[in-house]
Amino acid sequence: MLSTHCACGIDVHAHVVPEKFPAYFGRTMPVPWPETAPAPDAQGLCHRHVMIGGKNYRTVSEKCWSAPRRVAEFDALGLAYQVVSPMPELLSYWLEIADAQPLVRYLNEQTAAICAESGGRMLGLAAVPLQDIGAAVDELRHSIEVLGLVGVEIGSNVNGVAIGAPQFEPFFAACVALDAPVFVHALKPAGMDRLVGPAPLQQVLAYPTDVGLAAASVITGGLLLRQPGLRIAFSHGGGTLAMLLPRLEQACHVFPALKDSIAESPREQARRMYVDTLVFDAPTLRHLVHTFGATQLMVGTDYPFNFHEHAPIDRLAEAAFDEATHHAITSGNARRFLGLRAPAIQEHA
Repeated sequence: MLSTHCACGIDVHAHVVPEKFPAYFGRTMPVPWPETAPAPDAQGLCHRHVMIGGKNYRTVSEKCWSAPRRVAEFDALGLAYQVVSPMPELLSYWLEIADAQPLVRYLNEQTAAICAESGGRMLGLAAVPLQDIGAAVDELRHSIEVLGLVGVEIGSNVNGVAIGAPQFEPFFAACVALDAPVFVHALKPAGMDRLVGPAPLQQVLAYPTDVGLAAASVITGGLLLRQPGLRIAFSHGGGTLAMLLPRLEQACHVFPALKDSIAESPREQARRMYVDTLVFDAPTLRHLVHTFGATQLMVGTDYPFNFHEHAPIDRLAEAAFDEATHHAITSGNARRFLGLRAPAIQEHA
């Protein structure tokens, strides 16, 4: 088994939440505007409730907004860098665009600030208001060119519409033009009415299902064939996609409509996507390498939320990959995914 003592990993799936939000200044009420409220912890740590529409969505610790607190834990996690993105519920696709634009601008400014505070150890992904493609492209350009963020996080669907739908292609074309990688995270997943049990099952079961459908929509919609320069990654190991691919591949030989509409093998298209390692299981990691290729997996933890991978590099070692594969997943693939917009990472390559 390979040594796991080096702190050399690049975590592409980690989140930030601002300590505070500006007061709502619009004229539409009620509106699901985020705010935070103090949540004292018995151990003396600084926690805050994230309130959306007046209801407690999640309670988070100061590691969500404090760069020093995060960086202090990198060695234990085996990390050199984290690529951080807003907590997905804050993407706020359901807001009117006049409300969404200032909110995502604030998020992006806060993300840039925490990255600046980290001494180069953190790099940020932007939020954009995908309910309006023109506004989303404008915010992406501002985030990349002015704020210095290195890519963009988007949800697995936009108000119920899969990201592979044709109306989103101008946004993805802009990502290619700006050389901005895209990280897709589960958001307001389908199938919640089919879950039996408590609320956390949304994260446990519904998230990977929605991510799998999102990734499948990119294949069935032909997005990567029309935008071959797009670098796109999917959270939670690509969700259910690895299990869906054999069915989709076989279906292209059975159903004429699918054979005519999917111009290239689903398996081959899938091997152009990136997926993170957030699956909590070494055999599953080996299956993901078999499915997507050793060049397409990147470390993901979901730090600092409770349901995160606490020892991502140890998990890779447990999978017993050869040395080249281990190092590619630990950092090399993330460097390629991020591209030249991550200068600190490139300088230490």
